[in-house]
Amino acid sequence: MTDPFVGLATLGQLSLPVHDLAAAEEFYRDQLGLRHLFSVPNLVFFDCDGVRLMLSTPEDAQRVPSSTTLYFKVADIALAYTTLQERGVTFLDTPHMIAAMPDHDLWMVFLSDPSGNLLGLMEERARAEA
Repeated sequence: MTDPFVGLATLGQLSLPVHDLAAAEEFYRDQLGLRHLFSVPNLVFFDCDGVRLMLSTPEDAQRVPSSTTLYFKVADIALAYTTLQERGVTFLDTPHMIAAMPDHDLWMVFLSDPSGNLLGLMEERARAEA
């Protein structure tokens, strides 16, 4: 339940620690195709459909990789998988159905960024009408 007085509901920014900021910037921009917003010393920002993704090199190198998994919604997981493979992305598995939900099937596939952070692609595939 959203607290109407505080208004916590929409994420504005996510922070993800990386070992090599230049390699991460190239990966997220050139291979994943995220829109680069801006960079400042030790920080790179991307747009994820209105939510900022901040990549940073933490002062404590023990914090990388994070225990957070970012899940990117895609309209067609097979097309996204093929396109990203063509850009040099290596996946940990192949697209597969995770769960049959009441009104759709949930499909996912996973990959890692250059720092070992786990990323997922997810498609909420509508079922064909019988």
